Amino acid sequence: MMAASLLRRDKKSTAAHLKADLKRTDNSSGLRQLQELLDSVLHPERGSEPEALEWCKWLLAGGDGFDEFCRTVRSYDNATLCGLVWTANFVAYRCRTCGISPCMSLCAECFNNGDHTGHDFNMFRSQAGGACDCGDGNVMRESGFCSRHRLKTGENVPSVPRDLLLMSEMVLPRFIITIIQYLRDGYTEPESAADRDLQKVLQQLDLHISFLEELTKMGGAMRTVLTKILTNQQTFKELSMGQEENVYAKRNYEKYLSALKSSGLLSVEEKGTGAGATDTPAGAGALSLLGATAAASLEDSSKEEDQDGLQGVGQRKRVKLSSSTKDPSIMDTLKHKCFLEELLFWTIKYEFPQKMVTFLLNMLPDQDYKVFSTLMKSHESDTMSNRIVHISVQLFSNEELARHVTEECQLLDIMVTVLIYMMESCLIKSELQDEESNHHVVVNCGEALLKNNTYWPLVSDFINILSHQSVAKRFLEDQSLLLPWMSFVSFFQGMNLNKRELNEHVEFESQTYYAAFAAELEACAQPMWGLLTHCKVKETQEYTKTVVQYCLDTLQMWFDAIGFVDEPALNQLTFHLPLHRYYAMFLSKGVKCQGLDLDSLLPDQEMLMKIMVHPLQIQASLSEIHSNMWVRNGLQIKGQAMTYVQSHFCNSMIDPDIYLLQVCASRLDPDYFISSVFERFKVVDLLTMASQHQNAVLDSEQERPMLEGALTFLVILSSLRIHLGMSDDEILRAEMVSQLCMNDRTHSSLLDLIPENPNPKSGVVPGSCSFEEMLSAVADFKAPVFEPGGSMQQGMYTPKAEVWEKEFDPIMVILRTVYRRDVQSAMDRYSAFLKQSGIQTGNPWPPYKERTPLHPCYKGLVRLLHCKTLHIVIFTLLYKIWMDHQNMSEHVLCMVLYLIELGLDNPVQDDKVEEEPCIEEHCHDSWFPGTSLLSNLHHVINFVRVRVPETAPEVERKRERERERETPASTSSESSTFGQNLREAQVFSLVAERRRKFQEIINRSNHEASQAVRPKSSSSRWLPPGSPPQLVTEILEIGESMLSLLVKLHQKLSGKQNSLSLSWLAEVDPAHHAHGDGLTAIERILAKAATRSRHSKRCLQEICGKVCPPIPPKKNSPGDKKSMDKEERRQRARERQQKLLAEFASRQKSFMETAMDVESPETDAVMDMGSAEPLDSEVLYDCVICGQSGPSTEDRPTGLVVLLQASSVLGHRCRSDTPKRLPITDEEHIYPEDTCGATHDVRLSLMQRYFKDSSCLQSVSIGWDGGVYVQTCGHTLHIDCHKSYMESLRNDQVLQGFSVDKGEFTCPLCRQFANSVLPCRPGRGMETGAWHAPSNKSMSTLVREVEDLQEQLGIFPVSASLKQRDPILVESNLSKEMESVIKDIKNTTQKKYMDYGKNPGSPDNDFLFMYSVARTNLELELVHRGGNLCSGGASAAAKRSCLNQLFHVLAMHMRLYSIDSAYNPWTRLTQSTHSRDHVYCDDERPEVPMLFRDVPSLLIIFILTMPQPLRKEHFTCVVKVLYSLQYTQALAALSVRFSREERLAWSRKNTPNSDKSWESLLGHMISELTKAKDVYDTNSEETLVLSSSVWSPQSIEFSLQQFCLPFLRLSCLLQHHLYGDSLPGCLVEEEFSLLAGCLGLAGSAQSSAACLEWNISALDLISQWCSEVIALSDTPTQQSVSLLGQDPQWAAPRLLHLPDNYNTIFQYYHRKSCTSCGKTPKDPALCLVCGAFVCLKGQCCKQQGVCECVLHSQHCGAATGIFLLINASVIIIIRGHRFCLWGSVYLDAHGEEDRDLRRGKPLYLCEERYRVLEQQWVSHTFDHINKRWGPHYNGL
Repeated sequence: MMAASLLRRDKKSTAAHLKADLKRTDNSSGLRQLQELLDSVLHPERGSEPEALEWCKWLLAGGDGFDEFCRTVRSYDNATLCGLVWTANFVAYRCRTCGISPCMSLCAECFNNGDHTGHDFNMFRSQAGGACDCGDGNVMRESGFCSRHRLKTGENVPSVPRDLLLMSEMVLPRFIITIIQYLRDGYTEPESAADRDLQKVLQQLDLHISFLEELTKMGGAMRTVLTKILTNQQTFKELSMGQEENVYAKRNYEKYLSALKSSGLLSVEEKGTGAGATDTPAGAGALSLLGATAAASLEDSSKEEDQDGLQGVGQRKRVKLSSSTKDPSIMDTLKHKCFLEELLFWTIKYEFPQKMVTFLLNMLPDQDYKVFSTLMKSHESDTMSNRIVHISVQLFSNEELARHVTEECQLLDIMVTVLIYMMESCLIKSELQDEESNHHVVVNCGEALLKNNTYWPLVSDFINILSHQSVAKRFLEDQSLLLPWMSFVSFFQGMNLNKRELNEHVEFESQTYYAAFAAELEACAQPMWGLLTHCKVKETQEYTKTVVQYCLDTLQMWFDAIGFVDEPALNQLTFHLPLHRYYAMFLSKGVKCQGLDLDSLLPDQEMLMKIMVHPLQIQASLSEIHSNMWVRNGLQIKGQAMTYVQSHFCNSMIDPDIYLLQVCASRLDPDYFISSVFERFKVVDLLTMASQHQNAVLDSEQERPMLEGALTFLVILSSLRIHLGMSDDEILRAEMVSQLCMNDRTHSSLLDLIPENPNPKSGVVPGSCSFEEMLSAVADFKAPVFEPGGSMQQGMYTPKAEVWEKEFDPIMVILRTVYRRDVQSAMDRYSAFLKQSGIQTGNPWPPYKERTPLHPCYKGLVRLLHCKTLHIVIFTLLYKIWMDHQNMSEHVLCMVLYLIELGLDNPVQDDKVEEEPCIEEHCHDSWFPGTSLLSNLHHVINFVRVRVPETAPEVERKRERERERETPASTSSESSTFGQNLREAQVFSLVAERRRKFQEIINRSNHEASQAVRPKSSSSRWLPPGSPPQLVTEILEIGESMLSLLVKLHQKLSGKQNSLSLSWLAEVDPAHHAHGDGLTAIERILAKAATRSRHSKRCLQEICGKVCPPIPPKKNSPGDKKSMDKEERRQRARERQQKLLAEFASRQKSFMETAMDVESPETDAVMDMGSAEPLDSEVLYDCVICGQSGPSTEDRPTGLVVLLQASSVLGHRCRSDTPKRLPITDEEHIYPEDTCGATHDVRLSLMQRYFKDSSCLQSVSIGWDGGVYVQTCGHTLHIDCHKSYMESLRNDQVLQGFSVDKGEFTCPLCRQFANSVLPCRPGRGMETGAWHAPSNKSMSTLVREVEDLQEQLGIFPVSASLKQRDPILVESNLSKEMESVIKDIKNTTQKKYMDYGKNPGSPDNDFLFMYSVARTNLELELVHRGGNLCSGGASAAAKRSCLNQLFHVLAMHMRLYSIDSAYNPWTRLTQSTHSRDHVYCDDERPEVPMLFRDVPSLLIIFILTMPQPLRKEHFTCVVKVLYSLQYTQALAALSVRFSREERLAWSRKNTPNSDKSWESLLGHMISELTKAKDVYDTNSEETLVLSSSVWSPQSIEFSLQQFCLPFLRLSCLLQHHLYGDSLPGCLVEEEFSLLAGCLGLAGSAQSSAACLEWNISALDLISQWCSEVIALSDTPTQQSVSLLGQDPQWAAPRLLHLPDNYNTIFQYYHRKSCTSCGKTPKDPALCLVCGAFVCLKGQCCKQQGVCECVLHSQHCGAATGIFLLINASVIIIIRGHRFCLWGSVYLDAHGEEDRDLRRGKPLYLCEERYRVLEQQWVSHTFDHINKRWGPHYNGL
């Protein structure tokens, strides 16, 4: 009852009261009260109410406010770790320089507070969530800790006062048990529970768990309390069992026990299989099942996506629990002993709700807790081991902890066992070798387990744990672990077997190979690299020996299992031999780092032969795949071949394979090895001296690539030194050089392409100092270059010259190329380098590179180069190339020479070369006397016996010989050579040779057996079944040695008879011939041979002495064509090409001539323009579609290809030259009110308030925002041709990047984007002749004439009879087209940018829009010319401009309007109208005063509404009159800026009244305007500030000039376009006087007033204009002043100024919430024009189905938007209905983009790129320069 009374009281006082009670030493009453209170507040059956939480908060705080309490507790934070936990998509940092563990991560706050300058760090997006490691010395070096976690080891933090957390210790246990009881209560047995219920329970608890999370964030002090509670077994027992009276708790506990039972550890046999026990919940979700639902459950579990992003969805594991587990005793071990264990248990049961996981993770920084949770984890290891990657990473990266767990809980055993169980679920029978007798099992790569990488979480933990020395040692010592591990690896041995399709193409290409390669890399190779890192020193020798032994045993078991004897099965290929690779890598490490003796680790010869077979099979198959022998298997087989050598896989796959083959080659009999290679590559039959042969296994087009493959493989085998003696630095250098030689590379792609040791702790981390140093040693950085309009380039590294010269290694390149074209690319670059540096022109051969010396253990490898079999092959091939047999190629010769040279450079150790070789009679093949290459080079071979088909030329020749001579002669010749022949036929039993060696090795004792085998095999080999021509044995007379063949090949290549003279031998020096073609290579070899052996030198001299022409081959041999010298062929090709081109040109010329004749009109239609001068001929236009040339006529008009686009570039101009800055804090803002567009809008709406609408609409221009810009590529076409072109585009089904329905197309000639055609008017282009004649009429005459011209057109008003009077307006094709263009122009921009009048759609409105189009285009051209006309006529903008044509189209259209104006503005400009008869009626507003009107607008209106073409004198007259008005406005604007005193002074100055001095005009102006009430009084305070400096006459003159310049520029530009006047360039200072001169204003004087030319008295006119202003007594003066003082100058348009470092933008904006919907957008974007923050693709901000970026682009840029995507660092451009990815303006230190921030390196603004972007925006060239456009369907 006490509780009830407490409940009624206010929470705060209760809490304070209880706290006081509990502080006493005797606190029993307080305790009792608290317990009762809690019982009622937290009674489980009351459900989870916020009320209860409130109570807890107050109680914890013990009377203070909860927030206050939080702050206090935080101040005692003694944590040295940060431990901030984040969920997926959080942005964190990783610094490799500071990290000890590869998975170290930091939150942004700790990262920015630490010092990481110059470190190798990156920003990354968390995939599944993680925690901050700052302060954890096990994971990162202390130097990287942030300032908050650096020094706090706890001693400088005050210790926590006991009473602060007293209440927490009392209340929290009750709080936690409540949560647990909910969980128990909510959990129903799986049969009855749908997932929904679980979710519901979780939602109820949401608040509670969030509360716990808040507590953990309070820092170390509170975490300690929580840990204490969570791990205290006593409290747990009392509370959870429930005291006797608490029935509820009891019931609850039973429920809990039943859930435990169902967790599957009491298992039921699975239906269907007798063997395995049930599937226990191994997946992130599988709630595990009682018997009946076992099958169904699996489907459910895979559907339950786990919330934590853990990857184990629905994995299955068979836990084979022994029978003993079924007795109840297991329950004891499973009862949880404390809160923590039970919470974790429920976390798993409830499938990892994110909140719970976050809370549990938040506790990690507390050390005691860490240990506890790991132990806990292993208590139920079998049900949990692969569940919590997110957590396990945190746990296992700490070595102490990992060791503790492996020792205490057999973690390693558990992991290996679980992995094996996991894989056992998807094993299938292997079909390798012999399908029937094979009893090996492999994983099935098609299973979901492998496809979805489900094993990864477990494997990654395993790798993580093995990275700790102590754990790895334990693993390597324990054979009970190694054995199962080896059997685990053997599951992958031979998986994903490919069988070659021989008949038809495979129907379905399986893509399982991805899974297979990933599995071998992740499950086999990475743990292997992990173990290898611990086998680096002598002390660890034993480990290596053990592993090698186990590998061999397992391999032997594997060979037995697949039933392998000695030959691999035909047409089968697997790329997966992890056992071979384990063996190879441990061998290599043992020899390289631990000083082990290779022989001690090798098995017997027989085993070596077996081991060699499969890797060799892969090498041969690679060659087959590239020779298109596997095409019927589809593309995927090529994919496998590429993946096998690709940079992430090569050092775990092809490198160990080649190393293993090198080991075998160095230990096996070389003749056996070489013949095996040629047999595997199926080219044995090719290696005959005969010119024809039969090949049983290859088609003839496959022979050449296979032979090239075999030779290249031998070269790689004998020259690659990666595992045979190169140091790590040399390897890195070689890898880098080979990648750079293929192509210039960016830094990141190079990092990616250098095969790194996959184990992260290996030391050679990419980006470590060694990488950067090496890079700067071998490569030069090429900074990105930018041409506007060029493609965006990245910073590239390119090899230094000396690297090309000394280090380019084609062999390494061949080994590392994924695509064959890269080899060619490397050679092309090499030859370009040689040409450029002048070393050699022509076609160089791959250079020969000296090799690193071999490690002594592998010296045996050299024997390969010194064995007779190879020498016979080399001899045969040299002979065949010399004789031009088929299927030989340059590459074959190149490789043969390479092999010879390798042999010369690596002599066999025990050879005494200089002995004259004595011919040993007893050796069984007399091809060559010994094995040394050097001595065999000069050995002459006279006769060879070959077997050839009967049809071969050799047989023919023999028959001829026999016919010529008598029979006896031939017999004698044969008998004489017979002895030799017996021995010399040996070579063609390559296969027999191999068999014999094999037998020899197998049974050393028994020689006879081998003899018996030989003939049989060779003969069977030589009679392919069903081959029509019989083989006969022939004897060829050769009489050559290798040396003589080389000399003859040299002659053949050089095309000279005696290319090598004796004198050449005298000055031999091999060093000269480093680079060059085949000749150089042969010379180099001969030189080496001559210098190393006297005998060779003698032979060479003999050979060169008796230089003989090569035996010409028979005429019918296919070699004839080849023998024609290459150069000669090239020469002929060139001549042919020139002949063709010349012919083509002449044809074209004659065609043009005839075409011109037809088209040129007979008589020029002379148009009588009232002038007697002869007219120039009409302008001719070429149509780019039909190719005809002619004038534009009324009936068949020609048009310019134009692109119309709406533009707001002008509207975004500001007054100041410095661009606005992008805000990067909450305090900064961008104010759009000062832009040109906004100012003009304000001005117009002001005028519309006080003046007559129609008059307002002629006093300003619109089109600053959303004006229509017209640009052309300059090509013309007939309009009817264009229409048919559009038709054809419409019917074209090809997907285009533009929309034909909207009238878009690409110019047929230059492919530039366009969307309309602007008709060219008939007649001459520019006004010439009379129109230019200088006039000496007086000003007043001209003024009258101009007035008459305006009247003549009858524009004010247009009469109904206009159509008759003006012939041009009769509907012709031309005028129709003009109308349609006007329609296009109107459709280009949005309605809102056209209607500014009171009544939309009125003629006034249209009139305004039309002349504003002209204004927009003039202004934009000015902007493109740099804002002034100083640069003169030449400009890129001028090329795009089509103002002349545009003007005529607009002028024609303007004639259709009548302007309802009683006044023609012209009269008010030129006459003093004193009569003010018509006083305005009340309702009618006054016209706009002249001083408020926009002068350039008036100019354009006058020009457009006067008859075209206009005489230049009239144009000049208009300009003069308007200049006076502009000047007067300048004076008025200036006077407003004076202070009152200055005004008085100026108005009193008695200057002589001159029309041409500004002093008098200014004085007059001031005195006139002073009459108006308050014009000058309003802004006295402001002006005082403005004019702190007194105005000097110079500054007044300057500002008057500046005020008039914009008008002069526009007039000049207009004159340039209408009359073709040139625009001379000048200095900025001279611009004013120059332009005044051009326009014919009385020029040379320097003062601006001197240019004035008044028609009537200046002072009268000024008074009249001022009086119009004075008359406006009713307008508020403030406004009229602002209308007077409008400054016409604007700075060039600029994009926002961006910060230098991208991180500043990213950190501020990626968390910023959207202004319209308040959420943080998934893809935030920034408008670079105005700085608006928008959601890309955000559904929340859609309006009428249009997403926010598209909306903003319409609003801000009239459908052109430039957006920076915050999360991707790239810029996208939206143009109308299309968009494109532009690229990034932020590059990293190596000049590269980082799209999507994948690498997360620091990015810096690239000024050049940003300038290019800005320039494309200003010049409206996005459409032309960017090529990849696509429609956005309003979805951006």
